[in-house]
Amino acid sequence: MKARHRIAVEIQGIVSRIRDVSHGHQRLRQKLFTANSSDHTGDDALLVEKSDLVGIDEPKRTLVSWLTSGGSGREVISVTGMGGLGKTTLVKQVYDHGGVKKHFGVHAWIAISRSYKMEELLKDIVRQLLTSDRKSIPERVNTMHVNELKTMIKDILINKRYLIVLDDVWHTNEWDAVKYALPANDCGSRVMLTTRNADLAFALRIESEGKLYNLEPLPQEESWMLLCKKTFQGNPCPNYLEDICRSILRKCEGFPLAIVAVSGVIATKDKRRIDELEMVRRCLGAEIDGNNKLKNLKKVLSLSFNDLPYHLKSCFLYLSIFPEDYRIKRMRIIRLWVAEGFMEAKHGKELEDVAEDYLNELLSRSLLQVAEWRSDGRAKTYRIHDLVREIIISKSREQNFAVVAKDKNNIMLPDKIRRLSVHNTLQNVQQENRSFSQLRSLFMFGVAEQLPLQALTPSGFMLLNVLDLQGTSLKNFPVQVMNLYYLKYLSLKNTRVSSVPPYIGKLQLLETLDLKHTNVTELPPNILKLQKLSHLYGDFDSKTGFKALDKIGELKSLQKLCFIEASSGSDGLMTELGKLAQLRRLGVLKLRKKDGKALCSSIENLINLRALSLMSIEENEILDLQHIFSPPPLLQRLYLAGRLEMLPHWIPNLHSLVRLHLKWNRLNEDPLESLQVLPNLVHLELLQVYEGETLHFRAGGFKKLKLLGIDKFDGLRRILIDVGAMPCVEKLWIQRCKLLEEVPLGIEHLTRLKVLEFFDMPQDLIKTLSLNEPEGVYSRVAHIPEVYATYWREAGWEVHSLDSCNCSPRPNHVIRNEELHPRWK
Repeated sequence: MKARHRIAVEIQGIVSRIRDVSHGHQRLRQKLFTANSSDHTGDDALLVEKSDLVGIDEPKRTLVSWLTSGGSGREVISVTGMGGLGKTTLVKQVYDHGGVKKHFGVHAWIAISRSYKMEELLKDIVRQLLTSDRKSIPERVNTMHVNELKTMIKDILINKRYLIVLDDVWHTNEWDAVKYALPANDCGSRVMLTTRNADLAFALRIESEGKLYNLEPLPQEESWMLLCKKTFQGNPCPNYLEDICRSILRKCEGFPLAIVAVSGVIATKDKRRIDELEMVRRCLGAEIDGNNKLKNLKKVLSLSFNDLPYHLKSCFLYLSIFPEDYRIKRMRIIRLWVAEGFMEAKHGKELEDVAEDYLNELLSRSLLQVAEWRSDGRAKTYRIHDLVREIIISKSREQNFAVVAKDKNNIMLPDKIRRLSVHNTLQNVQQENRSFSQLRSLFMFGVAEQLPLQALTPSGFMLLNVLDLQGTSLKNFPVQVMNLYYLKYLSLKNTRVSSVPPYIGKLQLLETLDLKHTNVTELPPNILKLQKLSHLYGDFDSKTGFKALDKIGELKSLQKLCFIEASSGSDGLMTELGKLAQLRRLGVLKLRKKDGKALCSSIENLINLRALSLMSIEENEILDLQHIFSPPPLLQRLYLAGRLEMLPHWIPNLHSLVRLHLKWNRLNEDPLESLQVLPNLVHLELLQVYEGETLHFRAGGFKKLKLLGIDKFDGLRRILIDVGAMPCVEKLWIQRCKLLEEVPLGIEHLTRLKVLEFFDMPQDLIKTLSLNEPEGVYSRVAHIPEVYATYWREAGWEVHSLDSCNCSPRPNHVIRNEELHPRWK
């Protein structure tokens, strides 16, 4: 009977899937209406680099014009087209356009998941609008109900010219959920949405007297241009390959997503061997012929997967564990891949570096995209296209690679599960009442139930390699962990765990222990038994970290150690740090001057160091760092907080340095002379670094700098910027420099500057920025899209914008003081 029931359920599931696919195909067969559209770098499109976009200029100009001109009433602009055409990419280009940003007072980009919850969607709108309007987000937002949230949105927008983008709208009810919260004011507000549903787009055009832009597949020559850019790096296709490449291209039917995907396949082939490209053409042959474009697109994407080498297939399938629209942190996926044993050892390379290569290969094949970049040019988070995710979930389940248990859906779990990813609730997993004896990896996403391990099974998971309980409601270190002898990766990040028990020493294979954003401040001595531990992350609030262990140098495999506190008798600790030869990242707090010599000696031993953060016990305590003569050659990120008697002489020799933070240094000599020669520096933050009256940015200096922050230079009266200085800078913040007399002279030379902000600066200086001032300097900053003046009042920071785009005067508003620093970092 049980077997019969299971078969019946499976048949029912198959029928349901066929019905869903059929309905999806019917939607895509519907007649599409006039115009052209887009896709967003973070939600519904494979990444197409900005320099590789083709056929986008004309639709972009049209959409920008529709947004910034026309009547004063609220208009709805629908951008429609099939999945993979690039709707989100186009609309994101329009949304980020400088003229659009300047035209609208507040704006929000909302990606609508197919399993969205109305309350969460409305909360997302509230948060984005308040952030856009530079206001703090009240805590009560988290507990508001639907009607309260709609009222709050309406109150925020009632007198503002706003732009709201709703990305990937599938059904009318998704629009109905928000439209009554968006006031039809007379400020020239606009709502723009992307959708695959042509009927919905047409209905909205009639209902709102709005506009509709339908994105068609790329014409043949633009398709060819895109393929050549992605396959041959912009060079012409060799004559002997043109016929076969055009034959392959025809199968893509003008879909940018498909073209980018198949280009990634062709680019990996030996172009001298036509037989390899013939194989690609044959795989794209009869099986994807026909009129069903979605099927063709999926076949192309499947080819991209099938073409992956074996070692990349496992890494790619692994991405199926993450929820829809989830932003995957770079270091998280790297550590997970390493723990799973996916990396093939390469001579002279750490496994972490191999994993980085794998990520880059998936990016180059356009199967993965960067969602967020750090200011220093590193990828911060990744995401995958919805269609790609569908493919890997299907293939992952077919191969019994991983299973996703989602919401309260009744699912048939395989008899032997190797990886289980639980989304939102344990209910459906508990009902299965399985032992999970073969489970190797367990993940929790959005699970609110208490004690998730006990809830799943009392017997534990004896073969578990990976246990990721990040963000669960866990209060105590799970006792079941003591028996997980094969565990390599344990994350309790963002839980309320406050202590680590001594039995942690039993986990002899543990490589990663992530305790970020927990309440843990001390580690048991038994942790020194973990000889394979390479990544140890603790909570960090800029003042406290882990209390250091006396013999921490015994952890020979450590690569990441942050953050630990130097104790009153810390000479031994400084020496111990020098024994950690594999360290790539080190953070030490509460340093004293007397620690200097021993610390410098140890730092010289850390030749693999990429990131170093040092902070003195108080801001007047001297950091003695002059005893380093051979600094770590690979150092990329440096954070120094403490008094410096002089700028360390070795800093200008850090040719790999991309990010530098200096704080409380109070130097008497201008540090810019030394720092401007750093050839790869892109991010520089200076807080109370210099006591002099003039900062001079000289021609030819800081050639790659993109972000600059200057804070609390108490004696500073003027800033000079020569022509040719900082040619790439995009963001500049100047804060609490009370004696600064005027806007930096020469700021007009910074032609790439996008954001200029003054925090708590003299009002005489701020007044010079006014258009009405006869001696004003507005012309110097007129080329900058975003210019703000922010200063402290009793209740908090008041933010004023030079942008006068709102239909009513922009009121001052308050931001909590503690929010300031993260914003300008």
